[in-house]
Amino acid sequence: MKPLWSFYFMEDLKSLIRRLYYLFLTVFLLIIVVFITLFTYRPCSSIVIKDSREPIATSWVPKNVLLELGSMNSQVKHGYLLISETPSQIGPEAEEVNMRYSGNNFACTNCHLKAGSQAGSASWIGVIERFPQFGGRSNKIGTIEDRINGCMERSMNGKKLPQDSELMQAIVAYMDWLGEGLPEDKKNEYAGYPKIKIPGTAADLDKGKLLYAKECALCHGQNGLGVKMTDVTKGYQYPPLWGPDSYNNGAGMNRVITAAEFIKSNMPFGQATWDNPKLTDEQAFHLAGYINSFDRPSKNGTEQDYPDKKLKPVSTPYGPWADDFTAVQHKYGPFLPIIDFYKKQYDITKSK
Repeated sequence: MKPLWSFYFMEDLKSLIRRLYYLFLTVFLLIIVVFITLFTYRPCSSIVIKDSREPIATSWVPKNVLLELGSMNSQVKHGYLLISETPSQIGPEAEEVNMRYSGNNFACTNCHLKAGSQAGSASWIGVIERFPQFGGRSNKIGTIEDRINGCMERSMNGKKLPQDSELMQAIVAYMDWLGEGLPEDKKNEYAGYPKIKIPGTAADLDKGKLLYAKECALCHGQNGLGVKMTDVTKGYQYPPLWGPDSYNNGAGMNRVITAAEFIKSNMPFGQATWDNPKLTDEQAFHLAGYINSFDRPSKNGTEQDYPDKKLKPVSTPYGPWADDFTAVQHKYGPFLPIIDFYKKQYDITKSK
Protein backbone atom coordinates (compact mmCIF):
# COMPACT_ATOMS: atom_id res chain seq x y z
CA MET A 1 0.00 0.00 0.00
CA LYS A 2 1.30 3.46 -1.11
CA PRO A 3 1.75 6.20 1.44
CA LEU A 4 -0.99 8.83 1.67
CA TRP A 5 1.35 11.69 0.87
CA SER A 6 2.13 10.05 -2.48
CA PHE A 7 -1.52 10.10 -3.42
CA TYR A 8 -1.87 13.82 -2.72
CA PHE A 9 1.34 14.57 -4.53
CA MET A 10 0.10 12.90 -7.69
CA GLU A 11 -3.20 14.80 -7.55
CA ASP A 12 -1.40 18.17 -7.23
CA LEU A 13 0.87 17.27 -10.12
CA LYS A 14 -2.08 16.38 -12.36
CA SER A 15 -3.78 19.69 -11.44
CA LEU A 16 -0.63 21.68 -12.26
CA ILE A 17 -0.29 19.93 -15.63
CA ARG A 18 -3.92 20.70 -16.51
CA ARG A 19 -3.42 24.41 -15.66
CA LEU A 20 -0.25 24.61 -17.70
CA TYR A 21 -2.04 22.95 -20.58
CA TYR A 22 -4.89 25.50 -20.54
CA LEU A 23 -2.45 28.40 -20.22
CA PHE A 24 -0.41 27.14 -23.16
CA LEU A 25 -3.60 26.67 -25.22
CA THR A 26 -4.80 30.20 -24.42
CA VAL A 27 -1.46 31.76 -25.38
CA PHE A 28 -1.35 29.69 -28.56
CA LEU A 29 -4.84 30.82 -29.58
CA LEU A 30 -3.98 34.47 -28.87
CA ILE A 31 -0.89 34.20 -31.08
CA ILE A 32 -2.99 32.73 -33.90
CA VAL A 33 -5.53 35.58 -33.61
CA VAL A 34 -2.77 38.21 -33.74
CA PHE A 35 -1.21 36.65 -36.84
CA ILE A 36 -4.57 36.39 -38.60
CA THR A 37 -5.30 40.05 -37.80
CA LEU A 38 -1.94 41.22 -39.09
CA PHE A 39 -2.23 39.32 -42.35
CA THR A 40 -5.85 40.23 -43.07
CA TYR A 41 -5.98 43.90 -41.93
CA ARG A 42 -6.25 46.53 -44.67
CA PRO A 43 -6.32 50.25 -43.75
CA CYS A 44 -9.37 52.16 -44.96
CA SER A 45 -8.45 54.01 -48.16
CA SER A 46 -10.85 56.88 -47.37
CA ILE A 47 -8.82 58.02 -44.37
CA VAL A 48 -6.41 60.82 -45.30
CA ILE A 49 -3.73 61.87 -42.88
CA LYS A 50 -3.14 65.58 -43.22
CA ASP A 51 0.08 67.38 -42.51
CA SER A 52 -0.80 69.74 -39.68
CA ARG A 53 2.21 71.96 -40.30
CA GLU A 54 1.30 75.41 -41.63
CA PRO A 55 3.31 76.85 -44.51
CA ILE A 56 5.93 79.31 -43.33
CA ALA A 57 4.88 82.87 -44.19
CA THR A 58 7.48 84.98 -45.94
CA SER A 59 7.60 88.74 -45.41
CA TRP A 60 7.69 90.81 -48.61
CA VAL A 61 10.41 93.44 -48.76
CA PRO A 62 11.18 96.04 -51.46
CA LYS A 63 13.85 95.34 -54.01
CA ASN A 64 17.38 96.41 -53.20
CA VAL A 65 17.85 98.58 -56.27
CA LEU A 66 21.63 98.92 -56.08
CA LEU A 67 22.13 95.17 -55.69
CA GLU A 68 19.88 94.48 -58.66
CA LEU A 69 21.38 97.00 -61.08
CA GLY A 70 23.26 94.26 -62.86
CA SER A 71 20.14 92.21 -63.51
CA MET A 72 17.88 95.07 -64.69
CA ASN A 73 16.92 95.14 -68.34
CA SER A 74 18.21 98.13 -70.30
CA GLN A 75 14.95 100.10 -70.21
CA VAL A 76 14.50 99.73 -66.45
CA LYS A 77 18.14 100.65 -65.86
CA HIS A 78 17.74 103.73 -68.06
CA GLY A 79 14.74 104.72 -65.96
CA TYR A 80 16.78 104.32 -62.78
CA LEU A 81 19.51 106.61 -64.15
CA LEU A 82 16.91 109.24 -65.06
CA ILE A 83 15.40 109.35 -61.58
CA SER A 84 18.67 109.05 -59.64
CA GLU A 85 20.92 111.31 -61.75
CA THR A 86 18.24 113.66 -62.99
CA PRO A 87 20.34 116.86 -63.32
CA SER A 88 22.88 115.30 -65.66
CA GLN A 89 20.36 113.16 -67.55
CA ILE A 90 17.41 115.49 -68.15
CA GLY A 91 18.26 118.60 -66.11
CA PRO A 92 20.43 121.71 -66.20
CA GLU A 93 23.65 119.64 -66.32
CA ALA A 94 22.63 117.58 -69.37
CA GLU A 95 25.17 117.96 -72.20
CA GLU A 96 22.51 118.36 -74.89
CA VAL A 97 20.39 121.47 -74.47
CA ASN A 98 17.29 119.74 -75.86
CA MET A 99 17.54 117.19 -73.04
CA ARG A 100 17.16 119.78 -70.29
CA TYR A 101 13.61 119.18 -69.11
CA SER A 102 14.10 119.63 -65.37
CA GLY A 103 14.58 123.24 -64.30
CA ASN A 104 16.37 122.69 -60.99
CA ASN A 105 19.13 120.36 -59.82
CA PHE A 106 16.92 118.05 -57.81
CA ALA A 107 17.05 114.33 -58.48
CA CYS A 108 13.68 112.58 -58.27
CA THR A 109 15.19 110.50 -55.48
CA ASN A 110 15.75 113.57 -53.29
CA CYS A 111 12.07 113.27 -52.36
CA HIS A 112 11.16 109.72 -53.40
CA LEU A 113 13.65 108.17 -51.03
CA LYS A 114 15.65 104.97 -51.51
CA ALA A 115 15.14 105.21 -55.26
CA GLY A 116 11.37 105.32 -54.77
CA SER A 117 11.17 102.26 -52.55
CA GLN A 118 10.76 103.86 -49.10
CA ALA A 119 7.27 103.72 -47.64
CA GLY A 120 5.95 107.08 -46.48
CA SER A 121 7.90 109.09 -49.07
CA ALA A 122 5.42 108.88 -51.96
CA SER A 123 6.95 105.54 -52.91
CA TRP A 124 6.63 104.35 -56.50
CA ILE A 125 6.03 100.79 -55.37
CA GLY A 126 2.56 99.92 -56.66
CA VAL A 127 2.02 103.38 -58.16
CA ILE A 128 1.35 102.03 -61.66
CA GLU A 129 -1.69 100.14 -60.38
CA ARG A 130 -3.19 103.37 -59.00
CA PHE A 131 -3.48 104.96 -62.42
CA PRO A 132 -5.44 106.15 -64.31
CA GLN A 133 -7.05 108.18 -61.50
CA PHE A 134 -8.99 111.40 -61.10
CA GLY A 135 -6.93 114.48 -60.26
CA GLY A 136 -8.54 117.61 -58.89
CA ARG A 137 -5.75 119.89 -60.12
CA SER A 138 -6.66 119.10 -63.74
CA ASN A 139 -10.26 118.07 -62.94
CA LYS A 140 -9.97 114.97 -65.13
CA ILE A 141 -8.77 111.39 -65.23
CA GLY A 142 -5.00 111.38 -65.52
CA THR A 143 -2.42 108.76 -66.43
CA ILE A 144 0.83 107.92 -64.68
CA GLU A 145 2.57 109.91 -67.43
CA ASP A 146 0.45 112.95 -66.51
CA ARG A 147 1.45 112.54 -62.89
CA ILE A 148 5.15 112.35 -63.76
CA ASN A 149 4.85 115.52 -65.82
CA GLY A 150 3.13 117.22 -62.91
CA CYS A 151 6.33 116.63 -60.93
CA MET A 152 8.46 117.80 -63.82
CA GLU A 153 6.63 121.14 -64.01
CA ARG A 154 6.36 121.74 -60.26
CA SER A 155 8.75 119.87 -57.98
CA MET A 156 11.44 119.93 -60.67
CA ASN A 157 10.45 123.45 -61.82
CA GLY A 158 10.81 122.41 -65.45
CA LYS A 159 8.78 121.30 -68.43
CA LYS A 160 6.91 118.20 -69.51
CA LEU A 161 8.55 115.13 -71.00
CA PRO A 162 6.99 113.98 -74.29
CA GLN A 163 4.54 111.28 -73.21
CA ASP A 164 5.58 108.79 -75.89
CA SER A 165 9.31 109.42 -75.52
CA GLU A 166 11.90 106.82 -74.53
CA LEU A 167 12.58 108.92 -71.44
CA MET A 168 9.00 108.68 -70.20
CA GLN A 169 8.72 105.00 -71.09
CA ALA A 170 11.94 104.23 -69.18
CA ILE A 171 10.73 105.99 -66.02
CA VAL A 172 7.39 104.17 -66.16
CA ALA A 173 9.19 100.84 -66.75
CA TYR A 174 11.35 101.43 -63.68
CA MET A 175 8.32 102.24 -61.54
CA ASP A 176 6.55 99.13 -62.81
CA TRP A 177 9.61 96.96 -62.08
CA LEU A 178 9.88 98.38 -58.57
CA GLY A 179 6.36 97.22 -57.70
CA GLU A 180 6.61 93.66 -58.99
CA GLY A 181 5.17 91.12 -56.58
CA LEU A 182 3.67 93.68 -54.19
CA PRO A 183 1.12 91.79 -52.05
CA GLU A 184 -2.36 93.19 -51.55
CA ASP A 185 -1.89 93.78 -47.83
CA LYS A 186 1.14 96.02 -48.46
CA LYS A 187 -0.39 98.37 -51.04
CA ASN A 188 -1.65 101.01 -48.63
CA GLU A 189 1.69 101.12 -46.83
CA TYR A 190 3.46 102.27 -50.00
CA ALA A 191 0.83 104.77 -51.18
CA GLY A 192 1.48 108.49 -50.64
CA TYR A 193 2.16 109.91 -47.19
CA PRO A 194 0.60 108.86 -43.87
CA LYS A 195 -1.85 111.48 -42.61
CA ILE A 196 -1.14 113.74 -39.66
CA LYS A 197 -3.58 115.10 -37.12
CA ILE A 198 -3.91 118.70 -38.24
CA PRO A 199 -3.36 121.11 -35.32
CA GLY A 200 -6.09 123.58 -34.49
CA THR A 201 -3.69 126.53 -34.68
CA ALA A 202 -1.72 128.19 -37.46
CA ALA A 203 1.85 127.08 -38.11
CA ASP A 204 4.14 128.86 -35.65
CA LEU A 205 7.16 130.09 -37.64
CA ASP A 206 9.20 130.81 -34.52
CA LYS A 207 8.77 127.23 -33.33
CA GLY A 208 9.54 126.04 -36.84
CA LYS A 209 12.74 128.07 -36.92
CA LEU A 210 13.98 126.52 -33.67
CA LEU A 211 13.12 123.03 -34.90
CA TYR A 212 14.88 123.69 -38.21
CA ALA A 213 18.08 124.73 -36.45
CA LYS A 214 17.96 121.62 -34.27
CA GLU A 215 16.81 118.95 -36.71
CA CYS A 216 17.41 120.14 -40.29
CA ALA A 217 20.23 122.66 -40.62
CA LEU A 218 23.00 120.07 -40.28
CA CYS A 219 22.06 118.58 -43.66
CA HIS A 220 20.18 121.31 -45.52
CA GLY A 221 22.26 124.22 -44.22
CA GLN A 222 21.32 127.19 -42.05
CA ASN A 223 20.46 129.03 -45.26
CA GLY A 224 18.28 126.15 -46.52
CA LEU A 225 20.15 125.92 -49.80
CA GLY A 226 21.23 122.31 -49.45
CA VAL A 227 24.50 120.47 -50.04
CA LYS A 228 25.59 119.31 -53.48
CA MET A 229 27.23 116.02 -54.39
CA THR A 230 30.99 115.92 -54.86
CA ASP A 231 30.18 115.44 -58.54
CA VAL A 232 27.97 118.51 -58.87
CA THR A 233 26.48 117.27 -62.15
CA LYS A 234 24.58 114.66 -60.11
CA GLY A 235 22.78 117.30 -58.06
CA TYR A 236 22.26 117.40 -54.32
CA GLN A 237 23.13 115.08 -51.50
CA TYR A 238 20.68 117.13 -49.41
CA PRO A 239 18.35 119.28 -51.54
CA PRO A 240 17.58 122.98 -51.01
CA LEU A 241 14.31 123.54 -49.17
CA TRP A 242 13.84 127.06 -50.52
CA GLY A 243 15.58 129.48 -52.85
CA PRO A 244 16.01 129.59 -56.65
CA ASP A 245 17.01 125.92 -57.09
CA SER A 246 14.14 124.42 -55.06
CA TYR A 247 10.60 123.27 -55.92
CA ASN A 248 8.30 126.03 -57.13
CA ASN A 249 5.19 127.47 -55.51
CA GLY A 250 2.90 125.18 -57.51
CA ALA A 251 4.40 121.99 -56.06
CA GLY A 252 2.48 119.85 -53.60
CA MET A 253 5.36 120.23 -51.15
CA ASN A 254 4.59 123.96 -50.99
CA ARG A 255 1.38 123.08 -49.14
CA VAL A 256 2.00 123.04 -45.39
CA ILE A 257 -0.11 119.96 -44.66
CA THR A 258 1.48 117.90 -47.46
CA ALA A 259 4.99 119.00 -46.42
CA ALA A 260 4.23 118.15 -42.78
CA GLU A 261 3.12 114.64 -43.78
CA PHE A 262 6.40 114.07 -45.63
CA ILE A 263 8.51 115.55 -42.82
CA LYS A 264 6.79 113.49 -40.11
CA SER A 265 7.37 110.19 -41.94
CA ASN A 266 10.91 110.79 -43.21
CA MET A 267 12.82 113.47 -41.34
CA PRO A 268 15.38 113.92 -39.92
CA PHE A 269 16.90 111.87 -42.71
CA GLY A 270 18.03 108.45 -41.53
CA GLN A 271 16.38 108.89 -38.12
CA ALA A 272 12.68 108.57 -38.94
CA THR A 273 10.34 106.28 -40.83
CA TRP A 274 6.59 106.36 -41.33
CA ASP A 275 6.07 103.78 -38.57
CA ASN A 276 8.77 105.12 -36.24
CA PRO A 277 8.84 108.93 -36.58
CA LYS A 278 11.00 111.24 -34.53
CA LEU A 279 8.89 114.40 -34.75
CA THR A 280 5.32 114.86 -33.57
CA ASP A 281 2.52 115.95 -35.90
CA GLU A 282 2.66 119.44 -34.42
CA GLN A 283 6.44 119.73 -34.79
CA ALA A 284 6.30 118.62 -38.42
CA PHE A 285 3.49 121.12 -39.01
CA HIS A 286 5.46 124.08 -37.62
CA LEU A 287 8.57 123.00 -39.55
CA ALA A 288 6.59 122.82 -42.80
CA GLY A 289 5.27 126.34 -42.21
CA TYR A 290 8.74 127.70 -41.58
CA ILE A 291 10.27 126.02 -44.64
CA ASN A 292 7.48 127.26 -46.90
CA SER A 293 7.73 130.82 -45.58
CA PHE A 294 10.76 131.50 -47.80
CA ASP A 295 10.90 132.58 -51.43
CA ARG A 296 11.01 129.99 -54.16
CA PRO A 297 10.44 129.91 -57.93
CA SER A 298 6.98 130.93 -59.14
CA LYS A 299 5.04 128.77 -61.59
CA ASN A 300 3.08 130.51 -64.29
CA GLY A 301 -0.62 129.73 -64.68
CA THR A 302 -1.37 128.47 -61.18
CA GLU A 303 -4.70 130.31 -61.27
CA GLN A 304 -5.83 127.67 -63.75
CA ASP A 305 -5.19 124.83 -61.30
CA TYR A 306 -8.29 123.14 -59.92
CA PRO A 307 -10.94 124.25 -62.44
CA ASP A 308 -13.46 123.24 -59.79
CA LYS A 309 -12.14 125.47 -57.00
CA LYS A 310 -14.10 123.50 -54.39
CA LEU A 311 -11.63 120.63 -54.91
CA LYS A 312 -8.58 122.72 -54.08
CA PRO A 313 -6.67 121.53 -50.99
CA VAL A 314 -7.25 123.90 -48.08
CA SER A 315 -3.50 124.52 -47.66
CA THR A 316 -2.98 125.57 -51.29
CA PRO A 317 -1.19 128.91 -50.77
CA TYR A 318 -2.29 130.54 -54.04
CA GLY A 319 -5.79 131.58 -55.12
CA PRO A 320 -8.43 131.82 -56.24
CA TRP A 321 -10.45 129.74 -53.77
CA ALA A 322 -14.12 128.87 -53.37
CA ASP A 323 -14.25 130.61 -49.98
CA ASP A 324 -13.50 133.93 -48.30
CA PHE A 325 -10.62 132.86 -46.06
CA THR A 326 -7.44 134.91 -46.41
CA ALA A 327 -4.36 133.91 -48.39
CA VAL A 328 -2.38 133.89 -45.13
CA GLN A 329 -4.79 131.43 -43.53
CA HIS A 330 -4.70 129.21 -46.63
CA LYS A 331 -0.91 129.15 -46.40
CA TYR A 332 -0.32 128.74 -42.66
CA GLY A 333 -3.69 127.88 -41.13
CA PRO A 334 -5.51 127.36 -38.93
CA PHE A 335 -6.99 124.92 -41.41
CA LEU A 336 -9.75 123.30 -39.38
CA PRO A 337 -12.17 126.23 -39.87
CA ILE A 338 -11.62 126.00 -43.63
CA ILE A 339 -12.18 122.23 -43.54
CA ASP A 340 -15.38 122.74 -41.55
CA PHE A 341 -16.59 125.36 -44.04
CA TYR A 342 -16.25 122.99 -47.01
CA LYS A 343 -18.06 120.25 -45.14
CA LYS A 344 -20.97 122.50 -44.19
CA GLN A 345 -21.15 124.52 -47.41
CA TYR A 346 -20.43 121.85 -50.02
CA ASP A 347 -20.56 118.55 -48.10
CA ILE A 348 -16.94 117.92 -49.09
CA THR A 349 -14.67 116.19 -46.58
CA LYS A 350 -11.11 117.47 -46.84
CA SER A 351 -7.99 116.11 -45.13
CA LYS A 352 -5.38 118.43 -46.63
